Amino acid sequence: MADERDLNTYKGPAGGWGALKSVGQSILRETGVVSGVKTMLKANQPDGFDCPGCAWGDPEHGSSFEFCENGVKAVTWEATSKRATPELFARHTLSELLTYSDFDLENQGRLTTPLRYNRDTDRFEAVSWEEAFADIGRQLKALASPNEALFYTSGRASNEAAYLYQLFGRVFGTNNFPDCSNLCHEASGVALTKAIGVGKGTVKLEDFEHAEAIFVFGQNPGTNHPRMLAALKDAAKRGAKVVSFNPLKERGLEKFADPQDKAQMIARGSTPIASHFFAPKLGGDMAAVRGIAKAVFALDYERVRGGGALDRAFLEAHTTGLEDYEKTLEETSWAELEDQSGLTREQMEQAAVIYVQSDRTIITWAMGITQHKHSVDTIREIANLLLLRGNIGKPGAGACPVRGHSNVQGDRTMGITEKPNEMFLQALERYFGFKAPREHGADAVQAIKMMRSGKAKVFVSLGGNFARATPDTLLVEEALRACTLTVNIATKLNRSHLMVGKKAYVLPCLGRTEFDEQEGGRQIISVEDSMSMVHSSGGINPPASPDLKSEPAIVAGIAKATLGSDLVNWDEMIADYDKIRDCISATIPGFKNYNTRVREPRGFYLGNTAAEHRWLTSTGKAEFSSAPLPEETVYQQTRKAKGNAFVLQTLRSHDQYNTTVYSANDRYRGVTGERLVVFMNPKDMERAGLAEDERVDMETISEDGRKREARGFKVVPYDIPEGCLASYYPETNVLVPLYATGTASNTPTSKSIPVVVRKAQGG
Repeated sequence: MADERDLNTYKGPAGGWGALKSVGQSILRETGVVSGVKTMLKANQPDGFDCPGCAWGDPEHGSSFEFCENGVKAVTWEATSKRATPELFARHTLSELLTYSDFDLENQGRLTTPLRYNRDTDRFEAVSWEEAFADIGRQLKALASPNEALFYTSGRASNEAAYLYQLFGRVFGTNNFPDCSNLCHEASGVALTKAIGVGKGTVKLEDFEHAEAIFVFGQNPGTNHPRMLAALKDAAKRGAKVVSFNPLKERGLEKFADPQDKAQMIARGSTPIASHFFAPKLGGDMAAVRGIAKAVFALDYERVRGGGALDRAFLEAHTTGLEDYEKTLEETSWAELEDQSGLTREQMEQAAVIYVQSDRTIITWAMGITQHKHSVDTIREIANLLLLRGNIGKPGAGACPVRGHSNVQGDRTMGITEKPNEMFLQALERYFGFKAPREHGADAVQAIKMMRSGKAKVFVSLGGNFARATPDTLLVEEALRACTLTVNIATKLNRSHLMVGKKAYVLPCLGRTEFDEQEGGRQIISVEDSMSMVHSSGGINPPASPDLKSEPAIVAGIAKATLGSDLVNWDEMIADYDKIRDCISATIPGFKNYNTRVREPRGFYLGNTAAEHRWLTSTGKAEFSSAPLPEETVYQQTRKAKGNAFVLQTLRSHDQYNTTVYSANDRYRGVTGERLVVFMNPKDMERAGLAEDERVDMETISEDGRKREARGFKVVPYDIPEGCLASYYPETNVLVPLYATGTASNTPTSKSIPVVVRKAQGG
């Protein structure tokens, strides 16, 4: 049996020479040295393009190299020299392509020509843009109701494309805008809006330079946001406490070697990042944060009630609900907190001391927090903790949900939401002269249900890989195939494109790295990062094919074919994207003089009302939440099950970004050439009679009678709390039930899946 103290076989730091080697391999494999280096030197630069990877912010005065290992992979994967031409689809039927792995599908390279599925030949065939637009328009106009159409959006779409997309949908007559936020950070927006009146983080990137403590919940920056490690490294070097709360001890938060630090690289040195590691059970973060808050009150009492650990002046001036929250803490026992969190009272008290000793604290989190049934209440609890010491609206402090995709926050700002606010709809009506729909539309989970039931007949996807990003994989595939029309706008072939409706189109678009030449000249687009900074992006490479169109042009082409141009001059918008930004300026707060400000180096800050202590809540103050801890946790389901039952979370490997898999390696977790793995505590392995590398099958403890199973996963011993498992997605999305979603967010509970593990059949 492996020794728990030596479970991670990778001993190097995050970053360092391992990252440089991986960067070199990616450039050589996809683009070649000259082209790859030239492209990367323009990544995240004021006169270049925004990385199509994560949404981490750019420094005000960036270095000459403002990219990371996984950013290089994202860029070179897009800028690859490989091409998926019509000849590929002439050689292979759709049925044959379905046998390809996710890696192999995308590895065919960039799509070059609009494609239409021919059911008689079971092949995608080239089609002209004019014919594709006309047919899609006919199909949309033939619907009995606009609400029979679904318009999905990936977080990589630009502000300009997203704005046109929502405008098209609303003029058409629907608010059916499911998007990737529904699958990841929806709980953050819902919870923060209720707590502080704005559904975004309150910090700027420079706040990390002044923080005295940074609490990192449910997040793996070393893989998912590697540029964040530089900010954490600098904070740790100047003495700030970086405190990790994660069921898995991730290498990126242990030590980091900055590839841009020449002295450190030559000396093969590294910087320790986290000063403290706490490993709550999956879903135990709400109880952990409540335990910290309970200990903070105790520290305040010890200093004589009314002074010390709490910022009484801030609380009195800016908050409401404190008395009820304090009563809730008093009534919550330490035994209950320990049981639900998986931490000891001493650990929660230790974290509280660190918090109280810091005058400026940032709390940051990602999907380890947002993909549980009680995620909204958990984030409300995080907001409670921040409010206790006035850690919102002062330098070096605040809430920092770290978004995944590069413009997922900007898309929401542009109106990609199934629940638009009245002020926004009225602004659209005044400016464009139409009656906008008020009925709330479908989110991602509701969209799947609508396709299955026949209530939705057309599915249009602006980027993304819906079939692999969503839960309950087999059920989602059935739903997409039930449509009369599926349309995918994409740079590369992926699994979703093969889940064809009665009619199906794949429309190839420009990537971020490519220049966009329109009638009015070369265009720029814009994006918004996790810190509410909006900046421009302009590609430098020639398009992968002369037959590509930009995302805004494709949206406008479909819109014109469906609606005509009486209300909106779609051609004028595409000739010059400044016209799109003029419309944004007129209809969305914070974008005055958009065309001037977006051209400033590093862009502009949208602002944040909560950071200014303006609370846009029903009470006009920041609001404490006194929600109870979960009455029934997922662990109670596992206790009732027969066999070896556990709680499973899905996660990414290091060689992966969202649904895109770059290789079957996971360097920091010591996994090579394998994706069907399940990480397990050695004590759980022993109790279950399982050996290292043994193959197992996993089956969901389902409530609806539907069998959900993932077979042939290799057991890997890992430092993870007992009773908890971890495995890669999208391979384990088949285990996530469509019915299991977060309260008030409707986000799939991909971090808390009750499963039974048994030895693999025949193994």
